[in-house]
Amino acid sequence: QVQLVESGGGLVQAGGSLRLSCARSGGIFSSRAMEWFRPAPGKEREFVAGISWSGSTRYAESVKGRFTISRDNAKNTVSLQMNTLKPAATAVYYCARSSGIGASLDYSEMAFWGRGSLVTVSS
Repeated sequence: QVQLVESGGGLVQAGGSLRLSCARSGGIFSSRAMEWFRPAPGKEREFVAGISWSGSTRYAESVKGRFTISRDNAKNTVSLQMNTLKPAATAVYYCARSSGIGASLDYSEMAFWGRGSLVTVSS
């Protein structure tokens, strides 16, 4: 069984930076995309960033240019570097493994989820 555990969340002032990490354990090797989601009004979870096994990235327009997703397949980890944080970014961020090869905008296409890591951006 695949298990995803997020870490790195916390309190940061607007304009600051934070780095989230997600460690995978259990299960067999998979070349599926890894992604980050967060709750949003009207949605269970909205897409933030995703990365394929080969390293192709995809970002939500709201974070493009400020967030950077990366992965280390050898270490079974995926990270989300969040720069120039805004109060609107305050949310619980969830790491997820996609059911597909490429990153998807649809949370329903995720096969596995972490329990989330809270990011709070103060004004």
